[in-house]
This record gives sequence, C-alpha cells and structure tokens, in this order.
Amino acid sequence: MKNVTIMGDAKIYDNVQIGEGTVIYGPVILGQPPRGKQEGELPLVIGRNSVIRAFTTIYAGTTIGDNFQSGQGASIREDNIIGNNVSIGTNAVLEFENKIGDNCRIHSGCFLEMVTLGNYVFVAPNAVFTDDPHPMNCPRYKECGGGAQVGDLVKIGGNCTFLPAVKVGRGALIGAGSVVVYDIPEMMVAAGNPAKVIKSVKELTCRIGAYERPYIWPPYDE
Repeated sequence: MKNVTIMGDAKIYDNVQIGEGTVIYGPVILGQPPRGKQEGELPLVIGRNSVIRAFTTIYAGTTIGDNFQSGQGASIREDNIIGNNVSIGTNAVLEFENKIGDNCRIHSGCFLEMVTLGNYVFVAPNAVFTDDPHPMNCPRYKECGGGAQVGDLVKIGGNCTFLPAVKVGRGALIGAGSVVVYDIPEMMVAAGNPAKVIKSVKELTCRIGAYERPYIWPPYDE
C-alpha cells in the first residue's frame, strides 16, 4: 500500500489493494470475507485518492474506483462495482451486486441491493431500493426481481422507495417521498405514492431566477 495514510485502527485482510493517496480514518474493516469465503479468497480493490471514514466496513469481492469517499458507518458488501468519484454517505448500506457509475452521490441512510445506477446520479438521504417481489427466501428471486435500473443524470429526492426491477430513464427527477412502482420515462418529473409523471424536467423553473431552469449546467446536454 504505497502512500496510504492510516489514522486509527484498521483491520485490513489479505488480498486488499488500496490506491496511493488514500486516507483511512479508523476504526475500519476492509476486505471482510463474505459468508462461505476464506480470508484473501476474494480481492478488494479501492482506487487512488480515496477517503474512508470511521466505522466503514467494505467486504472482499468489491471493486471501487478512484476518488471514492465513504461517510461514517457505511457498509458495502461483496460483488459491488463502484466507479470513479463516488460518495457513499453516513450509515448508507450497499448490499450485494450493485453497479454504481461514475460521479454518483449516495447520501446518508440509503439502502441499495442489486441496483444499477448510471453516471452522475444523485440519491438524497434515506432512499430505499427493494429487490425481492416476494420475500422471504424464494430460490429464484433474482430472475423476477432485482433492484432498480437508474439512468444517467437522474436526481432522486429524500425518503423515496423503489420497488423491484423498476426502470428510471435518463435525466428524470423523482420527488421526495415518492414510491416508485412503475417505470419512469427519461427527462420526466415524477412524484407521489405511487409515483406518477407530472411534467417534463424542461418545464421546471429556477426558484431564485438564476437560471432558465434547473439542470441546464454540465454535464447535462439537453
């Protein structure tokens, strides 16, 4: 581990690769073996210039890109693939098999399992993504459920809930407190329980008059 700074206690298992310039604020656990696996059997890869804050646990079998940040108490299980410039907030939980694109921000208290997020996705606090349409213990739930698929540039308000396998199109905006039961088309605003499309993102107005409308700044290209 070249040029890695560790402050406090850190339990780092075998077969953990940490990129240079990373700062670790202990106590943390890195490379925890998943159930049924031995120490060092699966790699954990964490990219360069990352910041891992106290009480974070990251399991073996996960790959994380450069410039990653975790909040205090974040939990990231096995088989997660996380891109560059991603932030996982305080007490957020990423269960297994999530795919998180570049430049995503997942705020405090969120829960994701088998979810796909595109690039530049913003998830506000306490959003929950469910993945099993008929718990518990159906032996084939991955085939008919799985988590949501969220396109690039989507913005998700606080306290939203997503049912299994819903699709949210590129650039959509999901209002706070919504329960997303059905697919949401790209560049649409949806809100409510169940969430319904109410307008286009292009119809939004800037509340302080600083811009023609929200979300016209890069990386948006509409």
